[in-house]
Amino acid sequence: MKKIILTGDRPTGNLHLGHYVGSLKNRVELQNKGDYDEMYVFIADTQALTDNFNNPKKVRDSVIEVALDYLSVGLDPSKVTIFIQSMISALPELTMYYMNLVTLSRLERNPTVKSEVKQKDFGSSIPVGFLNYPISQTADITAFDATIVPVGEDQLPMLEQAREIVRSFNNIYGDTLVEPKAVIPDNEVCRRLPGTDGKAKMSKSLGNCIYLKDDSETVKKKVMSMYTDPNHIRVEDPGDTKNNAVFIYLEALCNDEHFKKYLPEYKNLDELKDHYEKGGLGDVKVKRFLYDVIEDILEPIRSKRKYYEDNIDLVYDMLKEGSKKANRHAEETLKRVKKAMLIDYFD
Repeated sequence: MKKIILTGDRPTGNLHLGHYVGSLKNRVELQNKGDYDEMYVFIADTQALTDNFNNPKKVRDSVIEVALDYLSVGLDPSKVTIFIQSMISALPELTMYYMNLVTLSRLERNPTVKSEVKQKDFGSSIPVGFLNYPISQTADITAFDATIVPVGEDQLPMLEQAREIVRSFNNIYGDTLVEPKAVIPDNEVCRRLPGTDGKAKMSKSLGNCIYLKDDSETVKKKVMSMYTDPNHIRVEDPGDTKNNAVFIYLEALCNDEHFKKYLPEYKNLDELKDHYEKGGLGDVKVKRFLYDVIEDILEPIRSKRKYYEDNIDLVYDMLKEGSKKANRHAEETLKRVKKAMLIDYFD
């Protein structure tokens, strides 16, 4: 069996540091290892429209922004296929067939769906398309015979439901679909980076993000206003590092080389934490170090993004060719599915 990787993002705005540590960095590492037969990364515009149907321009504009983010972090179109979800005609048809295999109550019990419904404050007015997301995602995954799906921790319930749908389909129609396996970041902190305000998750809708396209001055303002330990009032006060967003970011982003370069009086993060917890270390000094670390990461990303912004035709051509290639694979899967279901009437 081929090793096929598939992953993607909703185009509802630019991608941020949470995306970077939670998935993008891992995707680039997977790409560069080359330990796969095919790798697909898609921009889920159809899914984004389920709760942005009345603002299609936002989704359309975000498609190119997400593509720029992909290229700027190092995803290479010569190694991975980057495509747009709505350009793949087999996906809605696969979704329709899979809908018969899932009950409404099962969809409503999905923890990720429940959490996002609450966050978006739908009340009783939940769009069917949004509730249907786990089924649509199963179509995305199975269309490309994905064996590996890198995701954030919050998406694990979605992957489990996809696996359930695959098993149901194969039990009824025979061994047709590939059951996917989720991969999450090894570093537990990277799985759910908090917002700059200290809230549970960095989120575009909450406005607590550091975006990959943010300029240096914007990053500085955001870092220097970040939530720390409210009880660490004076420099000499002992401080909490476990629930401190600044230290959580450092846990996810920094390495020993950053200390050699920007804060040589400490060997590593453990020494910095120890000093802060004992008292005698101010928030400003730690925030300045975090700013240097983030800039070290974002500066090459900004440079690459500028190149593609200046050569935007390359981005559109890449998306067009990637979508064509992805469409061919998905069509082959659809033929296989229809044959298994005995609805390939003229083949």
